[in-house]
Amino acid sequence: LSAWELASRLSYFLWSSIPDEQLRQVAADGSLLKPEMLAVQVKRMLQDPKAESMAKEFMGQWLAFDGFAHHSGVDAAKYPEFTPELRRDLYRETVTFFTHLVREDRPISDILTSDYTFLNERLAKFYGIPDVQGEEFKQVSVGQYHRGGLLGMGSVLTKTSRPIRTSPVLRGNWLLQTVLGLTMPPPPPNVPELKANAQKPSTVREMLEQHREDKACSACHDRIDPLGFALEGFDPIGRFRTQDEAGLKIDDSAGLSDGTKFVGLDGLRAYLRTRDKQFGAHFCRKLLGYALGRQTLPTDKDLIGKMQSAMQANGGKPASAVLVLVNSRQFLNRRIESPVASNP
Repeated sequence: LSAWELASRLSYFLWSSIPDEQLRQVAADGSLLKPEMLAVQVKRMLQDPKAESMAKEFMGQWLAFDGFAHHSGVDAAKYPEFTPELRRDLYRETVTFFTHLVREDRPISDILTSDYTFLNERLAKFYGIPDVQGEEFKQVSVGQYHRGGLLGMGSVLTKTSRPIRTSPVLRGNWLLQTVLGLTMPPPPPNVPELKANAQKPSTVREMLEQHREDKACSACHDRIDPLGFALEGFDPIGRFRTQDEAGLKIDDSAGLSDGTKFVGLDGLRAYLRTRDKQFGAHFCRKLLGYALGRQTLPTDKDLIGKMQSAMQANGGKPASAVLVLVNSRQFLNRRIESPVASNP
């Protein structure tokens, strides 16, 4: 790439926008092609307010909270509390958290295991968290209130629920595939909806246990459901609860096929800490794919390993992975696609 092409690729990667005056200047004099100047510009751009686009675009696409500002998958009759204002606040919480992570170069482990989030007064009251005042979002320590990081955010908890109930399947599958990057086969055709017991109230866990009696379903659900069960302490719009809609006590215990057991959000986060390397590798894969606008290839394996090693050597900070990426052969060159043969 020429210096001008590199400036454009870099700007759309980090800002989803055109280069600013400073980036145009180093493109014009060619100094952007020098690794030391490229590093200076990357660090500057990641600290700029325009880096919010990384939170909205990259993190939002990867972790599936993009579009939540217009999410309509909640039954308004059952949950009138889910107002447009609340939906906007929930989305703003998530974007503000990830903007902070990018601009402050916080370790990516904060995504899953931090004890803080960003709240305004209205959202804090919805979550039941005291002593937060005003419309402005501010950083708040929320570990003692069953919050902190992505897993305690109402945006993802709502988006991974059904309109009238929670879904351990949706939440577990989101954790397994979207967050950790593990692949799962598609569900078999004509899977029936979960059915409650007509004689007595049934928990979602009981309904899923009946569903899993089918061997065609059990193989995948044995991996998916436990992760989702650990989040049953949150209702379909992300409020913490100890009873479900039928008044039955919440059971948020989980047991994996390898014998691992944990309970609730704290237990789930402790389990996810043991998957740090897997999470870091998946982060690097998604970052590379986003930067280049394509799927990762077998030939990218070495670069992904270097990105992950750099991040591990720098306390899990994402800027170190970005620097390795923008200095790579893949980022600094245009990939030549094979011509498609025309039909005779």
